[in-house]
Amino acid sequence: MSTLSDNDFHHRIDLFEPGDTTALVCVDVPEVQRLVVENLTELGCKIHTGLFVEDILLKLQTHAYDVVVITEHFGGTDLESNPILQETVEIPSSQRRKQLVVLIGCNLHTDSDMEAWAHSVDLVVSLSDVPNIKHVVRRCMQRSRVFYTPYTEALVAAGLV
Repeated sequence: MSTLSDNDFHHRIDLFEPGDTTALVCVDVPEVQRLVVENLTELGCKIHTGLFVEDILLKLQTHAYDVVVITEHFGGTDLESNPILQETVEIPSSQRRKQLVVLIGCNLHTDSDMEAWAHSVDLVVSLSDVPNIKHVVRRCMQRSRVFYTPYTEALVAAGLV
């Protein structure tokens, strides 16, 4: 567990090096953000956080994060108008296949494939399951690797990548 105060998490910007597992945390509730950051840190992720939509959109455009965590009502928006979710849908598929987009919400059911598909994300997590999010994210990362590895190998063999 980290001993950093909540204010330290609001502006966390780790330095990334090649080969690092990177994460962008788009959570504007300090306690939830702290739990998400601690869990992702335990998974070995280097973290960027942000509290403003414009800052996060710029970060998404300038870095291909391995994990992007978004809360359903980030910045006072709803799921249908969430600009961060909309931006993740616009990411090129070659980059998007390498990312894990996680949506957190109080009305979501953890690890529901149908809800994830409906919201164009890889994983949904109930707000009540955030304290144990690392286990769900780890399992989803492994599942994604197993799913996309043969596909990526086929693209390389066909000369399309």
